[in-house]
Amino acid sequence: MSNTKQEELVKAFKEILKTESFGSQGEIVDALTEQGFGSISQSKVSRMLSKFGAVRTRNARGDMVYCLPPEMGMPTAKSPLRQLVLDIVHNNVMVIIRTSPGAAQLIARLLDSLSQKDGVLGTIAGDDTIFIAPADISNIEDTRKKVEALFENV
Repeated sequence: MSNTKQEELVKAFKEILKTESFGSQGEIVDALTEQGFGSISQSKVSRMLSKFGAVRTRNARGDMVYCLPPEMGMPTAKSPLRQLVLDIVHNNVMVIIRTSPGAAQLIARLLDSLSQKDGVLGTIAGDDTIFIAPADISNIEDTRKKVEALFENV
């Protein structure tokens, strides 16, 4: 595929994901085929979804669909992701973060990049909730404060 055709494919792919109406890779293949990209396979779509960091989230109608995250690449504490954090609490065993719908996985990526010295052993993310396993539960309030500090306005 020529560079121009590849650029057109990437542009069409991103536009398709912006509509937030495609729930399967097969539907994306069909949409690209209809736009004239006949040689697109499901595995190519899968690689493109991975390359561009696409995630499945709920659209306005409540359907699970593919979309591109607001930030490309590894999120940082200075990115707009901090605006997606709604609440950070703990229950003396885990730290729980509640986020805007669809934002939990992006924020968990940031937290997973932290070292254990920051108090985070690991995370599990759903659609709008993140469970953080602290490195040491006896310091869980300190861990909660460190995590909260990542998302404070600068």
